Amino acid sequence: MDDLLITPGPGAPRGLRVPESELVERFSHASGPGGQGVNTTDSRVQLSLDLGSTSALDEAQRSRALLQLAARLTGTVLTVTTAEHRSQRQNRRAARERLAALLREAVTPPVPRKATRPTRGSTRRRLEAKRRRSDLKQARRRPGAG
Repeated sequence: MDDLLITPGPGAPRGLRVPESELVERFSHASGPGGQGVNTTDSRVQLSLDLGSTSALDEAQRSRALLQLAARLTGTVLTVTTAEHRSQRQNRRAARERLAALLREAVTPPVPRKATRPTRGSTRRRLEAKRRRSDLKQARRRPGAG
């Protein structure tokens, strides 16, 4: 096919280009029904990329991707498997799209939480509820118990 292109976004302002030579494709029989061609076509696609050695990522992107995708990695290799289509060509395209989406999401930096203050109304309601609860408990006490 060609190099894997990932569109620009947060964490990759100029996009990413993964060279074709760094992608490893393996083909195998897909499970399930397939008619006459079920035993003759290798339509399942496994697409692998070694995040530890790829030239597509800089060091900041690499460390972020390795951290974000840790659960999906075997060592430093990210593997995507597709068998949703009957044709190998469509599965190859789907695997590349899935790998691109995973990488795009992995290199996106986390959005920091912005601290907010409670609204004046919510503070007023909270204090009124506390006052009502306090008055209720005061009313339950024995007279002169203090």
